[in-house]
Amino acid sequence: MSAPEPVISEKSRRIARNTLFLYARMLVLLLIGLFTYRIVLRSLGISDYGIFSAVGGVVTMSMLVMTTVSNAISRYLMVALGEGNEARLKAVFGTSLAIMGLFCLLILALVESVGLWYLHTKMLIPPGRMGAAAVVLHASALLLIVQLLTTPYLALITAHERMDAYAYLGILEAVLKLGVALLIAYSVSDRLVLYVWLLLAVGVLTRSAYVLYAAVRFPESRLPFRCEGAVMKEMGAFAGWNFLGSGTYMLSTQGVNQLMNVFFGVSVNAARGIADKVEQVVRQFATNIAVAINPPLVKSYVGGSKDYSFELVCKGAKYYFWILWVLTLPFLTDAPAILRLWLGTELPPEASLFTRLTLLCFLVDFTPNTLVTLEQAHGKIRRFYLTVSAVTVLVFPLTWVLYRVGMPVWTAYIVFISVYLLKDVVLLLIARRDTGFPIRKFLRDSIVPIVSAVLPSALVAGALMLWLPPYAWRFLLVALAGVLSTGLGVWVGGLTPGEKNYVRSKFVRK
Repeated sequence: MSAPEPVISEKSRRIARNTLFLYARMLVLLLIGLFTYRIVLRSLGISDYGIFSAVGGVVTMSMLVMTTVSNAISRYLMVALGEGNEARLKAVFGTSLAIMGLFCLLILALVESVGLWYLHTKMLIPPGRMGAAAVVLHASALLLIVQLLTTPYLALITAHERMDAYAYLGILEAVLKLGVALLIAYSVSDRLVLYVWLLLAVGVLTRSAYVLYAAVRFPESRLPFRCEGAVMKEMGAFAGWNFLGSGTYMLSTQGVNQLMNVFFGVSVNAARGIADKVEQVVRQFATNIAVAINPPLVKSYVGGSKDYSFELVCKGAKYYFWILWVLTLPFLTDAPAILRLWLGTELPPEASLFTRLTLLCFLVDFTPNTLVTLEQAHGKIRRFYLTVSAVTVLVFPLTWVLYRVGMPVWTAYIVFISVYLLKDVVLLLIARRDTGFPIRKFLRDSIVPIVSAVLPSALVAGALMLWLPPYAWRFLLVALAGVLSTGLGVWVGGLTPGEKNYVRSKFVRK
């Protein structure tokens, strides 16, 4: 058992390097993104931003589904790389392009039929803005198609763990979006219409850069493409079950967003859009860990190193939560002050409450995400998605029923948290059944370290909120105290001896 340790140690070091590199990228994106969003919200106003959030959400519903299909593509690319099978790698890439092309045709047909019908007959759009809303729908659909057609190239970059290119191209996209925000701020034309068309132009430019990089660096992405019927059948079945899983998540998020529009109007959609933007920032931090952990997790499992893949599942879950907790704690304690300082404009009354609840929902949903990656690496996912989807699909009908009987708008978040906590328990049970994943190990190596970090920081933050008078920058002190107390909890009760030695060695080297 002692012989493989140097290999495993090197793998862990590579994951740590990639994670740190991605977080450096994220800091740049965060600063640019926060400033960009402030300009966009002030330029569009609450009403137009509510239209953008609600109507663009119709297409985002499809994007959530396609994101999971993209994960299926990444899984097959990583498996082919782990096996060292170049012929299959090229076949998987070419087949994924064909699958994405078919999905694009389907989405275009749905948007131009069901999407337009829903927009004109069901959605609450302010008078005189239906034309702009239709433009948002079409431009968002075109952007979605561009993203889908180029998704295999992005998946190939992350499967090869080329995080430098992933970082630089992400920064390029953020800078271009900042330029778009500055342009609409000084525009005298319809700002909402101009904004969505410029976003489409940025999407075309940046996605073309991903394609060019992949074509230069990876031979399997060059012409001629190979599309094999057997591979398409295999990937299609896998993607179909992923489609089912993400479809229920779509109903739980963007579907509920549409319910809010129907029952409460675009002002509530604007508040939810602000909360979703905060979540997107936090999600990007968490996704950076996933980008670093998922490839070695899948490759180690398919390569026969199940114990190491189980170790990554546990490490990933606790790392996810620690990072997310540090980022969300200031919002949970002082969201109104942060949003006022950040956006500097009139906010919908529900914005602060929605932000807090959205981040709690995200903590519940994202923390056990490594278990989903483990199931995808296992490959036999039919029963997995049938079982999980049977649980998560409850969010939409329960919310609809509660809205119908007059419950307040925030009820949807309570339903989401309750259902997805149940989903997390189901995930653990399924992972044990399918892969032999040890639940006791997860409780010991993930849940206990998570609690050890949360308790001291929650107590410290709560005490500061009670003792300190309210003022504009109080959240900075709460955030600093949260980071320090979380770090103390992580060091005392969260890190293994090997992880502590790794941290010490880094400090000694510096």
